[in-house]
Amino acid sequence: MKLLSTKPLRRLSRTALAVLFPCLFFLSSLSSIAPAIHAQDPDISTMPADLVIPPVTMGAPAPGKRVFFRLPDDPATVPEMVLYLPADWTPEKRFPVIVEYAGNGNYTNQYGDVSTGRPEGSQLGYGLTGGAGAIWVCLPFLNEAGDGLAITWWGDAPAHKPDATVAFAKRAVPAICALFSGDPERVVLCGFSRGALACNAIGLHDDAIASLWRGFFCYSHYDGVRERWPYAGSDRATARLRLDRLGGRPQLICHENPVEATREYLASTGVKGDFTFLKTGFRNHNDGWLLRPSPAREVAREWLRRVLSGHGAE
Repeated sequence: MKLLSTKPLRRLSRTALAVLFPCLFFLSSLSSIAPAIHAQDPDISTMPADLVIPPVTMGAPAPGKRVFFRLPDDPATVPEMVLYLPADWTPEKRFPVIVEYAGNGNYTNQYGDVSTGRPEGSQLGYGLTGGAGAIWVCLPFLNEAGDGLAITWWGDAPAHKPDATVAFAKRAVPAICALFSGDPERVVLCGFSRGALACNAIGLHDDAIASLWRGFFCYSHYDGVRERWPYAGSDRATARLRLDRLGGRPQLICHENPVEATREYLASTGVKGDFTFLKTGFRNHNDGWLLRPSPAREVAREWLRRVLSGHGAE
């Protein structure tokens, strides 16, 4: 290939160079600001919430109440989940179940977003349903022994093995359905940040747990896009094996940042799936956006209605 000669450039007049240099500087600067463009989206604080999640209390589950709950046969050493029965709950009717995993704890950022890493800090399920029409259960991430809450990731550092968390979900989801008239054919797994990664890393860990879910709502991160997360099997080859267990079931993949990286990753895997991509419209890394009215929330709720009705995402 013939290289372009620099001789014509030497013949440029001083006036032409004076015009050309600022233009080149402007074009080069665009690449440095592009990743931050999403920061110009509004903050969730500018949109008042129209939903208030009930506080978590002790006591027996009841319609409209959010309580700490431990499975009847579990010892006191097993961390509690947080269970919400919808305001319209009745034992005579079968209800869909929203299962949720929280983000990593000890998280704050420049926008004032906070994540505690505890089940009681989760917000997606209430925002998706408005507190009616579905059971909402927030499961804990467990340490490797299964007798302690993992505030960050799951299992123990440095391996962060998922076995105890997976085993707990396999017991908890069928039990919640049996105890509270949940419909085992309409269980949707959702998660924020760490929980979004867990939708596949935990939810598709093996065939048994993968069979529990009708759909997946992954907000802010996606298993396999980035390989250097500290949990076991975060590499793309292993993440690709988990994707094989998806089986065409719908996933809503939602970010505060542009979704192109996740879209490109999934295209590179060759996996044919029912994927819907959504940007929240807010700059925050915060699952509280679903407690506020927005076009993105309407899309998310319509996606959930379609999945629970059996039509999937269109």
